This record gives sequence, C-alpha cells and structure tokens, in this order.
Amino acid sequence: MADSSALTLAAIGGTGIGVLGLAGAMGVGLVFLQAALAKLRHREILSGVIANYRLLPAAVVGPAAMLLAPVELAVAIGLLLGGQALAAAVAIMLLLIFAAAMGINITRGRREIDCGCGRSQLRQPLSWLLVTRNLLLAALLVPRLLPGAAFTYADLAIALAGGLAVFVIVQLFNAIGALAASPLAASRR
Repeated sequence: MADSSALTLAAIGGTGIGVLGLAGAMGVGLVFLQAALAKLRHREILSGVIANYRLLPAAVVGPAAMLLAPVELAVAIGLLLGGQALAAAVAIMLLLIFAAAMGINITRGRREIDCGCGRSQLRQPLSWLLVTRNLLLAALLVPRLLPGAAFTYADLAIALAGGLAVFVIVQLFNAIGALAASPLAASRR
C-alpha cells in the first residue's frame, strides 16, 4: 500500500533534484504564462518583434506570431500542472530557440532590438545576460525529463515556494535590465 502522504506525479520527485525540477517547472511556467498573456494582449506588435530578429522568412513571421502565444500558454499550463515531461521538453526547446535567436543577433551587432520577452512596458535590448537567463531557465527544467519517485505534500510546498522565487527573480532581472537600458539611465551615464 502506498504512503498516503505522497502525491504521485508522472515525473521525478521525492529527491532534492526532483523538488528543484518541480520548482523550476512552476517558476518557468509562471514566466511562460506572463509572457503568453502579454503577447495575447499585444498581438498587433508581435509580428514586428519577431520580424525584427531577421531570422525567419517574411512568409513565416505571421504564422509564427499567431502560434507563439498559444504555444507558450499551453506550455505554461503543462508546467504549472506538475511540469509534465512534454511541457518541460517544449519549454526547453523554446528557451533554447529564444537564446539562439538573441545570440545570433548580438553577434551580428544587433543589440538594440527589443527582446520581446513579454513585457511591452519593459523593453529590453538584447544582451548576453538575457541569453544566459534563458539557458538557466532551460537547465532548471532538465530534471522534469527524468523519471522518479512521488512527491510528498511537503515537497510540493517547497517546490511552490521555490517556483514563486524563480518567477520573482526573473521579473526583477527583467525590470532591472529594462531600467538599465532606459533613456533615464543613459542620461545619467
């Protein structure tokens, strides 16, 4: 008979790395949720943001803009509902694609374009810090790809707190980055 204090999820759990992975899934899930909702609110500018990267053929930009927010929303839901392996794999893939797109444009000398990270009021030029942020978020999800034991309610509580902390840290990172790149900061240099 199974321990009644354990909640079974179809992913790694019960260990420190499992709880870290679940915390990462919750935090990254909140990041994707916020980004998807912002993209849905500002659908009219998303095609321009994607086109600014100059990586996709013009004929693909519109469909990519139409699909990105719903895909991010589905990924967010999957991550927030226990960080299922499929949601984690798609999130990792998206984060790596976003990091690569930023890195390509940075190496082309195109740092001034907005990253399109989801907060239109916090425009951020591309930077290696944003690339690193996406790589770290992707790394947090890797444990969700591994099989493992069940989580206890205490594990879930710790993971929820950790996930909220990840989300807050990402929001602070984005706000500080946007403020550092703002005209106000530039005028004080």
